[in-house]
Amino acid sequence: MPDRISKQRRSWNMSRIRGGDTRPERIVRSMLHRAGFRFRLHSKRLPGRPDIVLPKYRTVIFVHGCFWHRHKGCRLTYTPKSNRSFWQRKFRTNIARDRKSSAALKKLGWHVLVVWQCDVENPGTRSRLLSSMTGILRRTQTP
Repeated sequence: MPDRISKQRRSWNMSRIRGGDTRPERIVRSMLHRAGFRFRLHSKRLPGRPDIVLPKYRTVIFVHGCFWHRHKGCRLTYTPKSNRSFWQRKFRTNIARDRKSSAALKKLGWHVLVVWQCDVENPGTRSRLLSSMTGILRRTQTP
């Protein structure tokens, strides 16, 4: 099935998708800040440039978009019908990079949390998400 919009317009649309400071990321930061946690953003010194770094807890948080990082079983995880091989390759490299970054961070002694876009954007799961994140962070606090 051909794309409904021109190649130039599709390119423009895709160029507007941001890699950082996304809405789900801002929601997670707001939740953590209101809960009293202090953090750093996008540390270039750590593998994978985690979205949120909590040095006191030696924990990093990646806020993943379900489409880009292939959240299993999520309605937002679909594969575009055009140029399928490109998209499948793109998704495979994203997943491989995620695994490599997580493994490198764990090897350095960091705790890695992954928060999914669909969980953040659903008001019903936000409170459960916050309580599970705070529980994990409290357990990982370094003296």
